[in-house]
Amino acid sequence: MKWTTGLVVAAMMGFSALTGCSSGSGGQDGRASAGAATAPAPAAGGGTFAVITHAGSGDAFWDVVKNGAEAAGRQYGVTVSYQGDGDPARQSQLIDQAVSQKVDGIVVSMANPDALKEAVGKAVAAKIPVITINSGGDRSREFGAITHVGQSEDVAGRGAGEKLKAEGVTKLLCVIHEAGNVGLDQRCNGATEGLGAAVERLQVDVGNLADATSKIKARLQSDTSVNGVLTLNPAVAVAARDAIADGGSKAKLGTFDLSADVVTAIKDDEILFAVDQQQYLQGWLPITFLTLYKNNLNTVGGGLPVNTGPGFVTKDNAEQVAKLAESGTR
Repeated sequence: MKWTTGLVVAAMMGFSALTGCSSGSGGQDGRASAGAATAPAPAAGGGTFAVITHAGSGDAFWDVVKNGAEAAGRQYGVTVSYQGDGDPARQSQLIDQAVSQKVDGIVVSMANPDALKEAVGKAVAAKIPVITINSGGDRSREFGAITHVGQSEDVAGRGAGEKLKAEGVTKLLCVIHEAGNVGLDQRCNGATEGLGAAVERLQVDVGNLADATSKIKARLQSDTSVNGVLTLNPAVAVAARDAIADGGSKAKLGTFDLSADVVTAIKDDEILFAVDQQQYLQGWLPITFLTLYKNNLNTVGGGLPVNTGPGFVTKDNAEQVAKLAESGTR
């Protein structure tokens, strides 16, 4: 199931129009039409929602998620509190705080689902609706969330592997930048399936990009049969680009997720593609869904995740995406 921003905006506009009608109006003269139900429309607006992710401020990817959530908050007249922390224990504490504050809904990314299970369970037990985003979609329903918004990491990884295979890659280096993140393992698993060939994993630290460049460069120099690199983070993609250039490698490079630097590198033929999970929607859609739930008890997805990707940014559409990225929506 795949929603677009336009569809959800249309739905919310219809919802807003419904709440703006005076109770009992039917015909042009203000009288109800014969036989028509005249139930009062639910009140819209108001509410406080907490968005708690596994990344702090200053991350190019998550800043766009935050932009989407806050934009939805402004549009619907609700309060959005955004917090992020890469430590699962601290993230659990932030969820507990939101529960104690009796917020109207919680949005949470679950890079380490088991570490958050108890905290999410407390929110559900308190009858606070929870929507999971980005990571942990396969555990979302189990934990009691009303839906998950994100992309299938396996499917996205498979698509990336297929694209690299089409470019002649026969041995791939899949660079993992965050230990314990289940979504990153799923991406590499999918890439292995899509490539149908050897995939080696390399662990780096996203907080030390200079070291990441050195590690990727060293690996490419030690095994010249590696002719493809897949990074799972836009900042690491730039580090890999530099490693390939500095080491004189001919390896083809693809990445997950966007940044202005990645889009420029795609336009300059330094990166083949970026898997675009449209993270703006991972902020915007949950606030939309929670607003609908609060005001009209609507649920979306029917127990299945709402997919925001994967899409692919290539040289063919990079110029258009670059203009949107300047506004903080891609």
